Amino acid sequence: MYQPLADRIRPKTLDEVVGQTHLLRKNGMLRRVIESGSIPNMIFYGPSGVGKTTVASIIAQQTERKLYRLNATTAGIADIKAIIDELDTFLAPKGALVYLDEIQYFNKKQQQSLLEFIETGKMTLIASTTENPYFYIYNAILSRCTVFEFKPVEAAEIEKAVERALGLTVGESGAPVEDGVAAYIARSCGGDVRKALSAVELLALGAGKDGLTLADAEQVAQRSNMRYDRDGDSHYDILSALQKSIRGSDPDAALHYLARLLEAGDMISAARRMLVIAAEDVGLAYPQCMAIVKACVDSAFQLGLPEARIPLAEAVLLMATAPKSNSAAMAIDAAMADVRAGQDIGDIPAHIKDAHYGGASKMGRGLTYRYPHDFPNHWTEQQYLPDAIKNAHYYDYGPNKTEQAAKAYWDKVKGK
Repeated sequence: MYQPLADRIRPKTLDEVVGQTHLLRKNGMLRRVIESGSIPNMIFYGPSGVGKTTVASIIAQQTERKLYRLNATTAGIADIKAIIDELDTFLAPKGALVYLDEIQYFNKKQQQSLLEFIETGKMTLIASTTENPYFYIYNAILSRCTVFEFKPVEAAEIEKAVERALGLTVGESGAPVEDGVAAYIARSCGGDVRKALSAVELLALGAGKDGLTLADAEQVAQRSNMRYDRDGDSHYDILSALQKSIRGSDPDAALHYLARLLEAGDMISAARRMLVIAAEDVGLAYPQCMAIVKACVDSAFQLGLPEARIPLAEAVLLMATAPKSNSAAMAIDAAMADVRAGQDIGDIPAHIKDAHYGGASKMGRGLTYRYPHDFPNHWTEQQYLPDAIKNAHYYDYGPNKTEQAAKAYWDKVKGK
């Protein structure tokens, strides 16, 4: 029977696991928990192919529990009940460890139904998910489980697994391996060990007379380093990293994250976020930036990829190297916070209410309004806010050249 290479060389001990050193090193928290023998209910959170299933299997083996593997895309509560019924027999004398993969696919009722089983102590639950558990798993489950985050595996660690896999395949076929193959596959798999091992297996199956070559490795591993899900965490993480890199005035990092979005074909998300950044992070320090970024975005959509990369890169570099101000964002947030708190109850001053209709003057509308353009410097002092919040203050001029120039102008005009 065919057995995937990744399963054939799956680690049997914690020392054989590549990556996750923050959890599994000699004094790592998860390792200490496993070695204690008292296994709590846990949630393993992280991308595919980084060792979640492997570690669960090792836990079951080291604690002599029977391992039941279920996938939430196909399993249901009936499958859990069947396991509980089996526990009353002699098939699992030391208890059961249920590994529930992709728990985010269980709905609220299904997740809540798990509670009656994990609270009896008859079974230990290890649930895994590639999605943020704090978004997709209900609080009743989260409060009874410990969350451990598994991270993408570094290329240097993956190379160890690739070398082991190549040793097995070469030992079976005798095909030579060109220098650099292992390193290239390790770099190209996006931190996914399973993906790297699948590439090795495909490379071995398709080996020609020259053996396992770097050129063939580039074929089987092409684009596999892209870890991107338009609806998942990676999507929002990359957008967040793009904005924070621009906000932090790091043009190289900003270009990197833009490139990742464009390589994934997600130009729309990149363009939308850039328009937000122009207003939120560059803001009034360089007011023309919004118009320029909008022009670059419009040009990108007219051009389409790959040419669209150029105006989008221009916009990113402009914002990353521009002076920054979040004064507009802070000001509107402060004003909206007052409105939400009920501070909009004050009546609008009568002199600035609409007076462009018959009978407005009889209602006292606009009678004492002073038209600013009739005064020097087009300004005259009068009240605009409702009486209840007439002294409210929301906007503070930013310390940049543009806003300070505006502040100096109005301080002079208003006699401050």
